[in-house]
Amino acid sequence: MSFTPETLLRHWQTLRLIPRHPRKITAAELCQHLGGEGFSVGKRTVERDLQSLSRIFPLIVDERSKPFGWSWDKEAPAFDLPGISSSESLTLLMAREYLRSVMPSSVQNQLAPYFRQAEQKLDALAEHSSLASWLDKVRIIPPTQPLLVPVIDESVEATLQEALLLDRQCLISYQRKDADKPDEYPINPLGLVQRGALLYLICTIKTYADPRILVLHRVRSAELLSSPVQRPREFDLDTYLSGGAFGWGAGNAIQLEVLFNPESGNHLYETPLSVDQVISIEPDGRLRVVAAVPENKQLLWWLLGFGEGVEVLAPKGLRESVARCLTLAARRYHPL
Repeated sequence: MSFTPETLLRHWQTLRLIPRHPRKITAAELCQHLGGEGFSVGKRTVERDLQSLSRIFPLIVDERSKPFGWSWDKEAPAFDLPGISSSESLTLLMAREYLRSVMPSSVQNQLAPYFRQAEQKLDALAEHSSLASWLDKVRIIPPTQPLLVPVIDESVEATLQEALLLDRQCLISYQRKDADKPDEYPINPLGLVQRGALLYLICTIKTYADPRILVLHRVRSAELLSSPVQRPREFDLDTYLSGGAFGWGAGNAIQLEVLFNPESGNHLYETPLSVDQVISIEPDGRLRVVAAVPENKQLLWWLLGFGEGVEVLAPKGLRESVARCLTLAARRYHPL
C-alpha cells in the first residue's frame, strides 16, 4: 500500500465507513461515501484498497452474491480510528468562522484541538479534495451597509457567556452612552442575541423582573457570582423577541399595499413578504404588492430604505409615517 498522507487519510476513512458484521457495505457504496468526503477515487481503487486493508485488519467479504459486501469481523475488538472526516473538518471550521460570537468561550477552548486537527486535515487534502477549498468559495455578507464591529473585552465576553451557560448571576460594570462613569449592579443573564455588527445581552437587573437589553461592548467588567439566575416566570427568548424587541417581531397584523418601481420590487417575486402575497402590474409599470405582514419598526425601516422606489398605499397610518420621515429628510437637504 502507498502511505502518502492523502492515501492514508483515504484508508482511515474507508475503515471508518465499514460496518460490523452482519451489516455490510459494497465497494460502490464506499466509493460514493468517499466522494462525498472529497476523495476522488474510482470503484476499482476502492476495491484494491479493500483487498490490501483486509490483509492487515480483520475485514471479511461476503462473496455469495454480487456486489460483494464488506464488514468488520463480528469478533474483531472494538476500536476507533484517530482523526475526523473531511466533512466533519469542514463543519467544525465553518462553525468556528460563523458562530464564534455566540459560541461559549469555554466550548471554543474545548474545541480548539479539534479546530487545529480540522485545519490540518483539510490542508493535507488541499490538492486532492474539493472540500478543502470550500471555505475559500463561500461568504456571508450583510444585506445592509457593513459596519465595523465594536471591540468587546474577551474576558468580559467569556464571563458573561459562562454565566449564561451555567445560569449564574453576574456583577457587571456598565457604561451607559450618556453617563460619565459606569454603573455597577448584579444581573440575571437570560439570552444572547447578535443583530448585525452588535452583540446584545438580554437580562434582568438587580431585583427587577422586566428584561433589559445591554450592548455587550459597553460592559466594562464582569464577575461571575455563585448565586443562581432569578429568571422571570415563563420567560422565553423567542417570545420576548417576537414581542417587538429590537424593532421586529409579531406586531399587529396589517394588510400592506405598496407600489414598487420594478427595479426595487422585482426581488419580491422570489422572496415574498408572506404566503398570501399578490403582485400585479400597474399601467405605469409599477408593481402593486399586497401582503399580510406584522407592523413594526423593522417594516418601516425596510420601506424607507427603498426611498423613491416605493409608495405605501395602505394602511393609512403607515403611509403617514413614511411620508413624515421622507418629508423631514427632504427638509434636511432642501431647507425652507
